[in-house]
Amino acid sequence: MDRLWNRIAVRTAAVGLLAAGLAGGVYLGQSQGAQTGDSQASLVAAAEAEEIRLLKERHGQHAAARAYQREAEEEAATTAAAEAKSAAGKARTLEKKAIEKKAAKKKADEAKASGATVPYTGPIPTSCKEFSGNRETGCALMLDAGFAISQFPCLNKLWNKESGWNHRAENSSSGAYGIPQAYPGSKMGSVASDWRTNPATQIKWGLGYVKGRYDTPCGAWSHFQSAGSY
Repeated sequence: MDRLWNRIAVRTAAVGLLAAGLAGGVYLGQSQGAQTGDSQASLVAAAEAEEIRLLKERHGQHAAARAYQREAEEEAATTAAAEAKSAAGKARTLEKKAIEKKAAKKKADEAKASGATVPYTGPIPTSCKEFSGNRETGCALMLDAGFAISQFPCLNKLWNKESGWNHRAENSSSGAYGIPQAYPGSKMGSVASDWRTNPATQIKWGLGYVKGRYDTPCGAWSHFQSAGSY
């Protein structure tokens, strides 16, 4: 009888251990399954977070590109507007000069046709504005011919002696004519046909003559002082 109860006790203990093992196995499997599910959820969440980060980064890049493009377009528009304004200003200036030039030519042509004095319409440098009339014109044309302003006192003295800067001055005995007293006066026709009535034509010819023979107005004045002519 004791052996029977011992066997029953052993079997009962074995069944208990088996049941406990099965229960433990089930619990362990559930625990591992739960851990696997948590790991997968974490990976999905991390992937979604990375995708969101990349989307935000791309959105930021696109926004920056659009802002740069707008800035470039605005800068280009500003530059184009400034260039257009500058071009319009230059066009108005050129148009004004063309109108003035045309008016001056018309006035000169009328003066030439009528025998009146042809007015000088060229620019007058500031250093020449202390003079007036033909002397002012002579100073401006002398500088334009490449002489220094320091040469004008000599030129002024020279042509004061020759003609008093009178563009209609004529030597009845020799036939010398005009401001530089060209002999004959028709020589000045090499500059322009209006040599009788245009002081600028006479002065240009006279400056060319002075440069060719004496290098400078002061060289011509020095010769005049020693020879009485030039």
